[in-house]
Amino acid sequence: MTSSTGPNMLSVNAAFDGTQIAQLPCDDIAAAEEALATAYKLFRDRRTWLPIPDRVDILRRAGDIMRARIEELTLQAAREGGKPYTDSKIELRRAIDGVDNCIEVLRADGGEVIPMGINKPSAGRVAFTRREPIGVVVAVSAFNHPMNLIVHQVAPGVAAGCPVIVKPAPDTPLSGKAFVEILHEAGLPPEWCQLIITDQIDVAEKLVTDERVGIFSFIGSARVGWMLRSKLAHGTRAALEHGGAAPVIVAADADLDDAVPRMVKGGFYHAGQVCVSVQRVFAHADIARSLAEQIAQQAGALIVGDPTNPETEIGPLIRPGEVTRVGEWVKEAIDGGGECLTGGKAISETCYAPTVLYDPPAKARVSTSEIFGPVVCIFPFTDMDEALKRANALPYAFQAAVFTRDIETATQAYAGLDASAVMVNDHTAFRVDWMPFAGLRQSGLGVGGIPHTFDEMTIQKMMVLRSDRL
Repeated sequence: MTSSTGPNMLSVNAAFDGTQIAQLPCDDIAAAEEALATAYKLFRDRRTWLPIPDRVDILRRAGDIMRARIEELTLQAAREGGKPYTDSKIELRRAIDGVDNCIEVLRADGGEVIPMGINKPSAGRVAFTRREPIGVVVAVSAFNHPMNLIVHQVAPGVAAGCPVIVKPAPDTPLSGKAFVEILHEAGLPPEWCQLIITDQIDVAEKLVTDERVGIFSFIGSARVGWMLRSKLAHGTRAALEHGGAAPVIVAADADLDDAVPRMVKGGFYHAGQVCVSVQRVFAHADIARSLAEQIAQQAGALIVGDPTNPETEIGPLIRPGEVTRVGEWVKEAIDGGGECLTGGKAISETCYAPTVLYDPPAKARVSTSEIFGPVVCIFPFTDMDEALKRANALPYAFQAAVFTRDIETATQAYAGLDASAVMVNDHTAFRVDWMPFAGLRQSGLGVGGIPHTFDEMTIQKMMVLRSDRL
């Protein structure tokens, strides 16, 4: 969490107890202009472009530095963002693997050969493409994975040869700052990756909407993301990653011993502050009550507390105001007839108890909007087509899931769910960092994942060579 300590300073505070971790100077519009001018000048002068072997060496050294400092980086991420130590350590390992993945992409993606010589117009010609940087990358990141998200937005830009300007979330700027400094330590000239620290929307707008920006990469709320996208200069690419209210279908034949712990993990990981967190579970009426009670039993046993304690399973929400908001949404659902099987209350100013609601009203906010908190809702159904209709009823579509032992049910769900990915017998929050990761409709624009982000940050430039000897 953050707070202002003066006109030009940002206080970074621990999400769990509000203890001040650091104070950072805030950048203003003049700093944003300077960063844009520096980055654009680099891009326009091809003589300054970094050769691919240099980029590979920089990324390799950056990964090595992160490995050597993984404990320090893990604790920093846990403190500022509130994700429990064990999960933060996994995030750091993923981030390191993401840096390595950028090297693999550079080694594997050298462009393509375009067929020529197959008809009279193409006779005597060969054609191929190679990758070139799209331009200046402006990356605006989110708080919930403070190191891994920055890696996803910045490292592919470095691999692509783009000058990068990154603005971390003001609640969690320390991990992003650390990664930028690691890149510089690894040999990346500082002007090739610049850091902007601010909590002011006018500074962010200046960065994003400038005509010198080649691609705008945004991870965060739909309200802010779509607003900024609407103001982009003509020709600027956009990659937006927002959230959803992930649906899960649980058939009557599902293996609940396997499904329950997976849904508990997918629903309460990082206190539900994940864009594809399990939120709406549509369970067949024959097993819905049993499923809900088993999820509630396991959720109620989760250890909530200090994220730097290795035994903690659920940490705080990012700000005390989020605890209040989640409580209001839960109360609305209960007052409307939903049954609270566990939780339903704040544990402290910063922590909310893992909560399971059974059959809350269809129009309640927990049923219609992303709660971004530790709340899972179970809705009974009797007809699969009706369950799919309810799952698809919202203007969001991201990842979805189905639990069943029957291949026909699995394929029916896969075919019928509005989603960019459907997990079979796994939770909606499953992800490895090289797979495509895409929000649809109001959930986002473009495709994430290291190789796919690299694609977004490059162009395929073609050469067509004509020779009478070919």
